[in-house]
Amino acid sequence: MSEPATDPALWTLAEASAAIAARKISAVELLDACLERIPVWQSATNAFIDLRAAEARHQAARADLDIARSGPRSPLHGIPLAHKDMFYRAGEISTCGSAIRREWRADATATVLARLDEAGAVDLGTLNMAEWAGGATGHNIWFGDACNPWGPLRATGGSSSGPGAAVASRMVFAALGSDTGGSIRLPSTMCGVTGLKPTWGGVSRHAAMPRAWTLDCIGPLARTARDCALVHAAIAGPDSNDPTTANAPAFTPPQAPTHLRGVVIGVETALLDSVSPAIRRPLDGALKLLKSLGAELREVALPSMQALLDLGGVISSTEAAAIHLEQMRAHPDGYATDLFTRMQSGLAMPAMHYLHAVRARAGLLAETRDAVFAQCDTLFAPVIAQPVPTRDESRTHTAGDVGRIHGPLVRMTRPFSYLGLPVLTLPCGFDAAGMPVGFQLAGDTFREENLVRIGMLYEETAGWHRKVPGVTDAQAQG
Repeated sequence: MSEPATDPALWTLAEASAAIAARKISAVELLDACLERIPVWQSATNAFIDLRAAEARHQAARADLDIARSGPRSPLHGIPLAHKDMFYRAGEISTCGSAIRREWRADATATVLARLDEAGAVDLGTLNMAEWAGGATGHNIWFGDACNPWGPLRATGGSSSGPGAAVASRMVFAALGSDTGGSIRLPSTMCGVTGLKPTWGGVSRHAAMPRAWTLDCIGPLARTARDCALVHAAIAGPDSNDPTTANAPAFTPPQAPTHLRGVVIGVETALLDSVSPAIRRPLDGALKLLKSLGAELREVALPSMQALLDLGGVISSTEAAAIHLEQMRAHPDGYATDLFTRMQSGLAMPAMHYLHAVRARAGLLAETRDAVFAQCDTLFAPVIAQPVPTRDESRTHTAGDVGRIHGPLVRMTRPFSYLGLPVLTLPCGFDAAGMPVGFQLAGDTFREENLVRIGMLYEETAGWHRKVPGVTDAQAQG
C-alpha cells in the first residue's frame, strides 16, 4: 500500500479517520486543511451551493472535545463532508438545484443527515446538482454548472455533479449523492472518484427530494471503496420514516482481501465492444489487473439490456412527472426548458406502459440472476461508452438534444437502477486527453460487501485514487 500524502486534505477518509483516532491530527486541523483548498477549487469547479464554514468549525471543535473525552464514536467522527443539495435539514434552505426553491426551508431533517450527525461527521454545506436531479450531464442554468476538476470545460456527469467535483478536488472527503439512473455512477466516473449506488431500499430516503420513488437510491461518492463503505455503514438500514427500506442485515465494512482467488467476475463482451478505443484501453487494463489478482473472468450476457433501459426510462419519466405535475402547472417558467420538456413526456406516458414496466421488473430480475449472478459473483461493465464530453457538447437545448445526449450516457447505468441492484464504480485510468475513465461492478441485491471487497484490493493495487487534479492541469485540460 502506498504511503499517505503529507497534506491531510489529500488523505483518504480512512486515513484521516485513523489519524484522528491516533491523535495525530485534530478535527479542526483536518477541517482547516480542506478550507485551505476550497477558495481555489470552488472557483475552478463551482461545486458548492452553500459553504457553511463557520458552522462546520463549531462542529469540528465539538468533535475534538468529544474525542478527547471518550474517543471517536465512529470512523466518521470529525471528518469534513458535504452533500448534494437535496437532503433536507430542518430550518435550512434546500434548493434542489432549482430556482423555485432558492428560499425554501425544510421542516424535517433527512434520515441520512441525522445518521451522519450521530456518527459525528462535520457538515461543510450543500453541493451543486442538476436541477431536480434531472440531468445526466450535471448542467444547471440557475446556479451555474459544476465543472470537472480535471478540466473545467468538461462535464462532471449528473445529477450529483457537485459531489463528484468536490470529492475529486479534495475539498471534502466524501459526499452523499443520489442515483435514479446513474446519478452517482456518472459523476464518480467522469470526475475520477469512487461511487456506491446501494441496493434499492437499503438506505432511507426520508426527507430527501424524490426523483422517482421506485428507483431512487442514496449513496456516497468518496475517494476509495473503503471510504464509500464507511459512509454507507453509517447511513444504511431500515427507517420507520421510510417504509420502503428493507429489513436487511446490517452492513459492515469488510477488510481488504489479499487476493481474488475464487472470485468470478462476469464480463459481457458486447458491452465492452460498444465503447470507444479511448475508453476500452483502460477498461482492458482493469480486467487484466483483476485477473492478475486471482479473479476468474467469465463471459456472461446481461439479458434484455435494451428492455431494461427502456423500462427504466418509462418509470423514471412517469414518476418524475407525477411528482412535479402541480408545481409545473404553477411555475412553468421555474424549470429549465429541456427539463420541462422531459417532464412533459412523462405526463403523456400511457398508464398501461408504466404498469407493464413495474410488473415486468421482478421477472427480469429473476432472469438476470439466472443468467448472470448464478454464474459469477459480480458483473464488470463500462459506465460510459465515450470520453468525458465538454460542457458545450453535452448541453441540451431541444427535445432532440435530450435523446441524443442523455440517452447514451445512461445506456449502461439505468438497467441496474431498474433492477434495484447495488453497483460500485471505480477509476481505472485516463484517456489520451487526460480525462478519467472508470468501470462499474454490479452485484446481486444486498451484496455491497462483495463489491467493496473487490474494489478495495483493486484500488490498493492500481493506485488510481492517489492521482489528484491540479489547478494548472485542470486549466490546461479545459
